[in-house]
Amino acid sequence: MPVVLDEQTYYRTGEVYRLVGISRSTLFRWFKEGIAGEPRYRDRRGWRLFTGEDVEGLRALVNQVKHSR
Repeated sequence: MPVVLDEQTYYRTGEVYRLVGISRSTLFRWFKEGIAGEPRYRDRRGWRLFTGEDVEGLRALVNQVKHSR
């Protein structure tokens, strides 16, 4: 379930990889390899928080990867 802070909606990692249609391991591999940039925000536990803009960027990256095959 998305988190709303100061009228901004944030998504957690589990929501993001499902929204963009990739596996959790793929998302983390993309972070590790520098394919996808780390999100700017984290919650108090250190968990990543993604904005809608971040999600759209990842979705575009997924489409780019699919087209290059």
